[in-house]
Amino acid sequence: MTVFLAFACSLLVNFAIGLLVAKFLGPEEYGRFALAYATGIAVQTAFFDWIRLGATRFYSERIRTEEPALRATLDCGFAIISTLLVIAASLLVLTGVTFTLSNGLIALALGIAITNGLFDYHTALVRARFHDGLFTRLVLVKNVMALVLMGAGAFWFASAKITLVGGIVSLAGSIATARASLRDHGSNPGLARVAIAGALMAYSLPIVVANLLYLAIPLANRSVLAIFYGFSETGQFSLAYDFGTKAIQAIGSALDIVLFQIAVAMHELRGPAEGRQQVARNMTIVVAMVLPACTGLWLTLPSIEYLIVPAEYHGHFGELLPLMMTGLFCMAIIHYAIYPIFQIEKKTVPLIAAAIAACVADALLIVFLPGRDGASSLAIAQAGAMLVALVVLVGFASVSKPQWPRVRDLFVITVANACMAALVLPMRDDVPSLTTLALQVGTGVVSYAVVVLGFDVAGLRSMTIARVRLAMARTRTL
Repeated sequence: MTVFLAFACSLLVNFAIGLLVAKFLGPEEYGRFALAYATGIAVQTAFFDWIRLGATRFYSERIRTEEPALRATLDCGFAIISTLLVIAASLLVLTGVTFTLSNGLIALALGIAITNGLFDYHTALVRARFHDGLFTRLVLVKNVMALVLMGAGAFWFASAKITLVGGIVSLAGSIATARASLRDHGSNPGLARVAIAGALMAYSLPIVVANLLYLAIPLANRSVLAIFYGFSETGQFSLAYDFGTKAIQAIGSALDIVLFQIAVAMHELRGPAEGRQQVARNMTIVVAMVLPACTGLWLTLPSIEYLIVPAEYHGHFGELLPLMMTGLFCMAIIHYAIYPIFQIEKKTVPLIAAAIAACVADALLIVFLPGRDGASSLAIAQAGAMLVALVVLVGFASVSKPQWPRVRDLFVITVANACMAALVLPMRDDVPSLTTLALQVGTGVVSYAVVVLGFDVAGLRSMTIARVRLAMARTRTL
């Protein structure tokens, strides 16, 4: 629960940072910032994500003590790849080749890739050990530094480059402040083994390739917008996509950060059958949280745009985000509900086929969608691509005959979501305000929770009651 709360607070801070940066930079400069940052995340995924995934799936407190060669291999792999990337980027600059982004922004994108990769790797190690206090400390330090440095950089200099520098410093600073706690004293570079790296890559690379292909879709779409419509249009598209991604996928990732580690522990301690059962329960919980979040975001969009979104983005934001919503829902289900089926069984190759299908669908939809130009067409194509990927991935998963969520639970979730929408929809046309937003959120949360908890979907009612009793017992003890 501590990890979940820390992650939830991190999401709120990231929202604030994103909106502040968008406001102070303006659409055009924010377009440069967003494209550079997205490039950095794509590079991180391509070169470093196998390390994070390996730590998440195979590292634990027991492994830390009994098999220090795993941590040594991960550390050496990160150091070698970072060095090679810096050398390769330097040689690329010397060739004189030009890109949509300037060389300075490309260099900063590489800095984001390395520091964000380092941060994600270390937080994965900490989560695998269930070290909640250290995880909270890392996230808190990073967020406070990012809020100050990135916000100040955007405000004082209105520069994408300075803002990116603030992000790099905050990520590196968080790791530096906890350096001693993050070290494994039994691990040293001499223990690193090529065979271990090969085994980790065999598990992780299909996931990495699939994730990279998914990232390539919005990255390519932003690049197309920058080339044909300018960085201002890219900024409008980016804010809507980034906001929606943080709102929807962040909920899924906040759940996944706890639920997947539980599934891994169940698989390791109680066997494959228990692991698959936990994955099915996790899938139900993810759907139960992501579906109403998507619906609620659309229902409250007028008030959100009025209260939170900078004025320069009004209109475009309200038009683009609903067009992206289906894709955002599908992407969250793919990553946090369907992926674990393949991860827990260590059979991850089918993930690539679904991602390729998404890329092909995106390109075809861009070409053949009638009557729309610019960001709107790309938003629809992106959503359609994610829907295709979800259908393909569910088909592949069905071949392995996994344990799926109960039909009864999915039916209850759908009914609860419909009841929530029916009650909140009439308020959508009210004058946008904080009061309207609070009333919408309160009505939606209560109506949805009554149905879902009333039917004890995925044991959520039992879990909630147990948590309340534990909190009350602790209060009496104090």
